[in-house]
Amino acid sequence: MDEPLQTTALTAHHLAAGARMAAFAGWSMPLRFEGTLTEHAAVRTDVGAFDVSHLGTVWIEGIGADEVVAGAFTNDPSRMSDGGSQYTLCCDERGGVVDDLIVYRLSERRFVAVPNAANTAAVTAALQAEAAERGVTVLEASTEWAVLAVQGPRALPVTDEVLGSLGATDAPATSTPVFGVRTVELRGGELLLCRTGYTGERGVELLVPDALAPTVWEALSGAGVTPCGLAARDTLRLEMGYPLHGNELSTARDPYAARLGWAVRLERDDFRGRDALVAARAAGPSERRWGLVAGGRRPARRGLPVLRAGTDEVVGSTTSGSLSPTLGVPIALAYLPVSLGPGDRVELDVRGHRTEAEVVRPPFVDRDPKA
Repeated sequence: MDEPLQTTALTAHHLAAGARMAAFAGWSMPLRFEGTLTEHAAVRTDVGAFDVSHLGTVWIEGIGADEVVAGAFTNDPSRMSDGGSQYTLCCDERGGVVDDLIVYRLSERRFVAVPNAANTAAVTAALQAEAAERGVTVLEASTEWAVLAVQGPRALPVTDEVLGSLGATDAPATSTPVFGVRTVELRGGELLLCRTGYTGERGVELLVPDALAPTVWEALSGAGVTPCGLAARDTLRLEMGYPLHGNELSTARDPYAARLGWAVRLERDDFRGRDALVAARAAGPSERRWGLVAGGRRPARRGLPVLRAGTDEVVGSTTSGSLSPTLGVPIALAYLPVSLGPGDRVELDVRGHRTEAEVVRPPFVDRDPKA
């Protein structure tokens, strides 16, 4: 029998709000509230909030915690200072991407990693393997922490307004730099405020103890923040060209094909998959991840054949696709032979209709979350 779906601390609130729920990596999550286009527009023009509590919350604590993080992931945690964070990859011994994630450094002895929901167990196992001989504690506590993402042009002042109403004594969102993380004391508890996101807009991700999450969510709603579901999160990240594990990333491809080699620091000492990644970089990829902008109004979807222009030669397939809500044209991500790159023309087979498309370097929309 199938295991029952996990629920978040906010599931009852979502159901009361009429959210359409869907199964995602073993969790019951809101797919949409008012509608994907409305929610997408709210994040691009104003402010929206997502319950992304299906993401993992994995604590790494003790003397040597920094060494555990360094051994499990591809980036260099020594480049982080206290109160910083880093995009990184967890690879297997063959160099395949087990997950892409953010790791936050609270101190030399205390980190928290936030992996994708479907990969939390694998990332936790990688960390525990590194911790086994170091006496470092690795605690997976995903069912005890909610993760709320507040994103959009007004996200920072609205977050400060909301947290101030709950007892914060300064302006934690606007005073925290991009990729920074800090503890915020509130009446009744504390949360972690992270200046990160997955939409391309300014914003924060709040790691909140489950008991405090409903209070924070209700305060956000009371401040006029639009509740958003995972469907809008997907169209937002696609417009930025951000990869999604299970679509663009998997153990079948290495970071160099995914154009994520910048998150791999081979000059460091041994870490998971390093030898394979050294060989992969030396050999060079046979394909690379690029964006596609197509004509017409037929939405691109995952799994569409990509053909060399004017021929029947299939050179790849789309890994993600949609009709861009911002641009009003079909966009997609795809792995293509290294002989193709930005400016080249290809064709998409959209359910039997051949549609011209241009190869581009994402993002598809011009956004600067640092602004």
